[in-house]
Amino acid sequence: MKVADYVIQYLADQGIDKMFVVYGAANGDLIDAFTRTSHTQYVAVMHEQAGGFAAEGYAKISGKPGVAIATSGPGGMNLLTSMGNCFYDSIPCVFLTGQINTKFLRPDPSIRQVGFQETDIVGMATPVTKYAKLVLNPQDIRYELEKALWLCQNGRPGPVLLDLPMDVQKTEIDEATLTGYDPTPAVQTYNTETLDFQIQGLVDDLAQAKRPCMLVGGGVRLADAQDLVRELAATLKIPCFPTWNALDIITSDFDWYGGRVGTYGGAGRNFGIQNCDLLLAVGSRISGRITGGNVSSFARGAKKYVVDVDEALLQRKLQQLPFDVNVLCDAKMFIQRLLLTLNRNGTKQHFPSWEGWMAQVRTWKEQYDPVRPEFFENQEHVHPYAFMRVLSQKMGQTDILVGDCGGNIVVSNHSFETKYGQRNLTNNGNSPMGFSFAGAMGAWFADPSRRVVCTIGDGGFNMNLQELQTFLNYGVNVKTFILNNHIYGITKAFQETNFQGRAEACGPVGYNPPDFLKIVEAYGVKTVRIEDQINMADQIDQVLNSDEAVVCDVNMHEFHTYEPRIFGWKTPIEDMYPYLPREEFRANMVIEPLEDWKNPVYPDVVHSKAS
Repeated sequence: MKVADYVIQYLADQGIDKMFVVYGAANGDLIDAFTRTSHTQYVAVMHEQAGGFAAEGYAKISGKPGVAIATSGPGGMNLLTSMGNCFYDSIPCVFLTGQINTKFLRPDPSIRQVGFQETDIVGMATPVTKYAKLVLNPQDIRYELEKALWLCQNGRPGPVLLDLPMDVQKTEIDEATLTGYDPTPAVQTYNTETLDFQIQGLVDDLAQAKRPCMLVGGGVRLADAQDLVRELAATLKIPCFPTWNALDIITSDFDWYGGRVGTYGGAGRNFGIQNCDLLLAVGSRISGRITGGNVSSFARGAKKYVVDVDEALLQRKLQQLPFDVNVLCDAKMFIQRLLLTLNRNGTKQHFPSWEGWMAQVRTWKEQYDPVRPEFFENQEHVHPYAFMRVLSQKMGQTDILVGDCGGNIVVSNHSFETKYGQRNLTNNGNSPMGFSFAGAMGAWFADPSRRVVCTIGDGGFNMNLQELQTFLNYGVNVKTFILNNHIYGITKAFQETNFQGRAEACGPVGYNPPDFLKIVEAYGVKTVRIEDQINMADQIDQVLNSDEAVVCDVNMHEFHTYEPRIFGWKTPIEDMYPYLPREEFRANMVIEPLEDWKNPVYPDVVHSKAS
């Protein structure tokens, strides 16, 4: 068989039933190989970047690696953003690029280019992939494929790239003569003696803690430990706070859900995590979006444990916020061993009651809900916080929500209340505009039986709206809501904070979106327009219950106020705008505050609390 046939058949044998492609001469043999297998299909998208985004959405829902295939030169370069997405969010994806014939490859890096559309895509992709390889010897194809598939799924997952010259793709090979990849030397092992010692230390510290809590990240799902971490929370009966990558693990309907944290902290305004005296972080890097710029003030009264598979993230010298105990372990293995220890010791005998602490965290969560009653009163246009809350009430237990980046994802993560069984996706690490429309398409291909909803800003919808044609070509049934504020909302808010309100290149100066529904109608896709909140709930039902793809334009009238949020990188994350009255702000802090914010500077107008 040809190398190209071997590649496609091998991927099909891994259970990957959809691969996202844009055809070009340099990948022609790879695409042609689909005609000789019944175990997988290609999806021909309109742009390589969208194909990569779709592969990411497919991987997140299917649990299998996503695959995107592009041609040489600009085709491969158009996948770089998608590779970055998967690299920073730790998503297993295989990127395949065609390359020019080997005899036309430049013989030395000092030569800029020899062949037409020759590009060193491996050199470009190396910083944003776990493994990138130009395959020059056809006999290496089994080894390289097996290595790439193993690396993308094991350890901390991520993307891989194989670059396949045209003549290599065409070469006939004998499968029986191919050498495979042995992952044994690369298998990550954990020192169980050290691990059990650290777990026992955690158990001993829990016995002394008055206000423990848990921070749960997306690595928990990558380890297939989402049910286990909820079991752990229910066993300990302590507050749990999800990162934005874990909103569908520690869901809003979970008994031990404590609210949302970070620089755009939602329900609870960060009071819970900031007042804890013991913090267990599982499967999350502790980024600036979680800690805020005043890193030393994050959970400053707590002894901090962090559990991660990425050894680099556990080196104190490389941590922005050094943790007290760094546990190198897979989240699933760690939780399993911790639960065994707890069950062996007997949690009721070992720990004090944290009922009062949990009740306090729930009070903060309910008292400081970002969605306020007055948001539902406007009749002239739609308030995005009201819209997202109603959408969350309408969506079902098995639905998939795919959100875009920018202001609309802040609105979603402030307002959308998740149910366990739902999936709530975006791309957080790279966060490119336009991800959700193509990502939702990939999610739908992964499981067409589930209802898939895409939310996206007007700016993001401009980026990949060409995929409307892919929707039509394949009957993609995704419900898309454009949260249309007619500006780059998060950018305008940033400019008001940092550039005295000079709103350049974000609207209306330098940016003006079209009437999207005219474009959508030109493609022949069904449209709905929501102008105000009078019939908003009924119109949301109309979109969700349609038996075909729908694009709904929601008029949000230049909204760009994303609250609560912190201002400035010297501000502790519990000191959020709108500010609380000084007495209430102080009353909510149990621990002794740092010297540098004992007397915070308040604005002349002090806003009352959200209720």
